[in-house]
Amino acid sequence: MKPETIRVVITGASSGIGAATAIAFARQGASLLLGARGEEGLADVARRCREAGGRADFALVDVTDADAVARFARRARQVLGGIDLWFSNVGIGAVGKYLDVPIADHHRVIDANLVGHMNDAYPVLPIFRDQGHGIWVNMISVGGFIASPYAAAYTASKFALRGFSQALRGELHDYPNIHVCDVYPTFVDTPAIYHAANYSGARLKMPPGAMAPERVAEALVALARKPRATTVVGAPASALELGQFAAPVTASLMDRFMDRWTRRAPPAADTSGTFYVPPVGASGIRSGMRGGGSDAGAGAVTGGAGQNKAALALGATLLAALGLQLLRRRT
Repeated sequence: MKPETIRVVITGASSGIGAATAIAFARQGASLLLGARGEEGLADVARRCREAGGRADFALVDVTDADAVARFARRARQVLGGIDLWFSNVGIGAVGKYLDVPIADHHRVIDANLVGHMNDAYPVLPIFRDQGHGIWVNMISVGGFIASPYAAAYTASKFALRGFSQALRGELHDYPNIHVCDVYPTFVDTPAIYHAANYSGARLKMPPGAMAPERVAEALVALARKPRATTVVGAPASALELGQFAAPVTASLMDRFMDRWTRRAPPAADTSGTFYVPPVGASGIRSGMRGGGSDAGAGAVTGGAGQNKAALALGATLLAALGLQLLRRRT
């Protein structure tokens, strides 16, 4: 499928990886419908897509509301005339020891990261069957392979997402032109770090080496040309296999690392981030912590406002990889 003719739907499109992917497809001349909770962020990304040469519309949608997602899918089919690729990209995370995070926030993580993706798939797969083709892209992250202490619900949601995709591929074996594609990025520099819930007591910080969201976006555009079940961005797939094999040791090491880090980092008050409120302003694609400032639009995020649009829920996956590095040093 040629990106210049493709019709693309992206949920979680108002910042981070979703925004970068929308613009990458727009540069190829694609037609897009963008969805998220924050109107200002969506309007900013849609404008950027049009300036890049694509056709872009947007609609507010909360993926935890199945009826709202069904309406969004119907609108996408009407606006675009069909759906060739649907990118399920919403992802949130709560950082903190399991018992320190309110149970309602754990539920919210599962609702957004797992149930939200299931809500996305439910209306679009019948559309794909009617068309006889389609690509459903499931943003997971390396957190789907490596357990992350201080992010228990996030880990549960990402492990479950991987199983959900595997089950769908089994059920769709009679439809060779319908593809379920999982994407597993490692460290990604997005505004997610400003938007997550944080009950660790420590101020969150983007670690060095985080890759640009545009790199993940390139992998998404490539899937439109050549769908594949598993795409790892930022690390060899073998590293994820090693992480699974060494999971008990890795998780223990990472928990100790997090305990030390939270004691030494600058303090921060507990926050639920943007779990229960729509984002305010345009968050942009990157966090601005890597140098060069943020790329957010005129309505930049203020305070803790904004939505975690990266499938990487802040330090959860980042610190899983750090735990893996610690393991390598001891073996």
